[in-house]
Amino acid sequence: MLRLLQVTVGGQLRVVAWDGEGEARIVEGVSSTYELAEKAIAAGQTFEQALAGLEKGAVVDLDAAVAEKRLGLPITHADPAHLIVAGTGLTHLGSASGRDKMHKAAQSEEKPTDSMRMFLMGVEGGKPKDGETGVQPEWFYKGDGSQLKATGEDLVSPAFALDGGEEPELAGIYLIGPDGTPFRLGFCLANEFSDHVTEKGNYLWLAHSKLREAALGPELLVGDLPDHVEGTSLVRRGDEVIFEKPFLSGEANMSHTIANLEHHNFKYDLFRRPGDLHVHFFGTATLSFSDGIKTEPGDQFEISAAPFKLTLVNRLAVAAEAPVSIAKL
Repeated sequence: MLRLLQVTVGGQLRVVAWDGEGEARIVEGVSSTYELAEKAIAAGQTFEQALAGLEKGAVVDLDAAVAEKRLGLPITHADPAHLIVAGTGLTHLGSASGRDKMHKAAQSEEKPTDSMRMFLMGVEGGKPKDGETGVQPEWFYKGDGSQLKATGEDLVSPAFALDGGEEPELAGIYLIGPDGTPFRLGFCLANEFSDHVTEKGNYLWLAHSKLREAALGPELLVGDLPDHVEGTSLVRRGDEVIFEKPFLSGEANMSHTIANLEHHNFKYDLFRRPGDLHVHFFGTATLSFSDGIKTEPGDQFEISAAPFKLTLVNRLAVAAEAPVSIAKL
């Protein structure tokens, strides 16, 4: 499968095309994945068709790029404010259990939590027949492009945060065409990264808990996602692995279709603004927090999953205190 990466080569960020097995080569004639996508959309072409008309340059040693931390985000926008980062939760089979435990204490044993009710709605109506609209999922906003980190970079938790925990997921990448049509460019391995202690305190603080940085793997996987994706989420503290667990994704392991999640995001005119990029996280059922892990600064998150070839690696850091003062005019 075709993968597009952005790699710093000779001090300059270059687009690199790779099939996951052979040589990775620089794509000449474009300065970014965004520009390549724009060209393809304007010409009514797929990525493969657009690449066929462009010269392939030097071979890139991806192992060296990983070691030297030269792998960037697979796509960026020149104005980060025009890259919208959002996601959907309670979308995977099994995803309700951890969330349900968080919120159970606030409700009686007889009454299901809102999390469980939302999950069951997805199980019952998240995979509609062709031509029908399914139930809408839980939705949250994470920020803009300034919140995204590449592999090898730190995920920085705010000083006021109560927790910074990994969420191993897949994310869809979209570019809005000139007429407002969302084009799915591909999929990325991702770490959605959230504050689970804040969320546990009160379900209505979910929106606060999600306003955090997030990381994308270096590969933009072009084409359809396999129905079954199996990966591993690992947390390393120094030389010790303190958490390691498989995670599942792909529609065979989800309570919603990807098309249904996309519909309920892009049904809003606000999210069909020409030229905007979107990163949409599809959710997970695996969290170290659910297994009682309390992360610490310096912990390293490692997320891997076939068909992606490269591991997403980020360390947890905590920002310095930054008091906010409100000025009056």
